Amino acid sequence: MTEPSQTQIIRDLIDRLGRLSAAEEWNGPLNPSQFAALSYLARANRFSRAPSHVADYLATTRGTASQTLKALARKDMIEETRSEADKRSISYDVTTSGTELLSTSTGLDQVIGSLPGDIQNSLASSLKALVLTALHQRGGRSFGVCNTCRHHEKSKTGSYCRLLEVSLSAIDSTQICHEHAAQ
Repeated sequence: MTEPSQTQIIRDLIDRLGRLSAAEEWNGPLNPSQFAALSYLARANRFSRAPSHVADYLATTRGTASQTLKALARKDMIEETRSEADKRSISYDVTTSGTELLSTSTGLDQVIGSLPGDIQNSLASSLKALVLTALHQRGGRSFGVCNTCRHHEKSKTGSYCRLLEVSLSAIDSTQICHEHAAQ
C-alpha cells in the first residue's frame, strides 16, 4: 500500500473535521444544514438574506434551502420579511431564540480557541485560500465580508457600496455580502 499524498491527507482531515462538527450540531435542536443556514443568516448583511443567497452560500438547491428556512421559521429561529417594494421578495432575520442558540460555544469553538494565536491566524488564512480557490474553480461567489470588497468605499460620513449604490451601516460593513468581489 502506498503512502497517501499530502492532498489526500488534507482532504481526509477536512472531511473528518466537518463530520465531527456536524455530529456535534446534531446534538441540538437543529440538523447541520439548519445550523449552517442560521449561522449564515446571522452573519449576512441586509442585502444577502434571501432564500437564493442562502442556497448559493450553502452550495445547495433553492428547494432544499427553502425547506431548511421553513424548518427554521417553524422552530422560531428566523422570521420572514416581505419587501415593501416587491411582495414576492423575501428576506429572513434571526430571532432572539436563534441568536441565543448561536451564542452557545461548541466543542470545536473551544478547541480552536485553545490554539495559539499564530496557529489560528495561519489556519484561518490557509482555509480561506482553500475555500476561495474551490469557489473560483466552481464559478461560485466568495460571500466575503463587505468591507473587504472592491465595491466598498469608506468615507468621512460612513461606508458606501458602489455596486448597489447604497449607504452602508457600520454593521452592514462587517457582515457577509452575496455581492462580494475580491479586491
